[in-house]
Amino acid sequence: METPAHEVEYEQMLLSRHSFLNQRGGRRKDSLMERSAYIMLSRIRIQGPMSIGELSDAFGLDTSTLNRQTAAAMRAGLLERIPDPAGGMARKFRLTEEGDRLLDSEREGIVEILGQVMADWSDEDVAAFAAYLRRFNYGIEAIGARPWPRP
Repeated sequence: METPAHEVEYEQMLLSRHSFLNQRGGRRKDSLMERSAYIMLSRIRIQGPMSIGELSDAFGLDTSTLNRQTAAAMRAGLLERIPDPAGGMARKFRLTEEGDRLLDSEREGIVEILGQVMADWSDEDVAAFAAYLRRFNYGIEAIGARPWPRP
């Protein structure tokens, strides 16, 4: 028997399939950075400087994966390594000025596309959709015990 959860599963599958974030190599057509860099930089921006261990806990990824991702972001000038501002032993990563600038540009490009997708939606419909997505994400985060900080 099909349930509403079956419908959500199908629509979520379609969303992940044709998301503008998942074109060629994890980039949208006019993208400035890979999807993984966009998500990692977004997390560091909202949480503040993070160590490899903190990134591993946040994303549920092994440290070798994160070492590759942070190294690539450093080579691209998006991240820099700094001493722990709290005085801890582990060095942390923070966004560079270029990382901040490119993250803002990438986000604006995504928001522009979302505006096109929802051009005929009322402000109330967009707000309701955002609230449902937030609630959906909170549920996923609770199951995985990996809450994502929000502004």
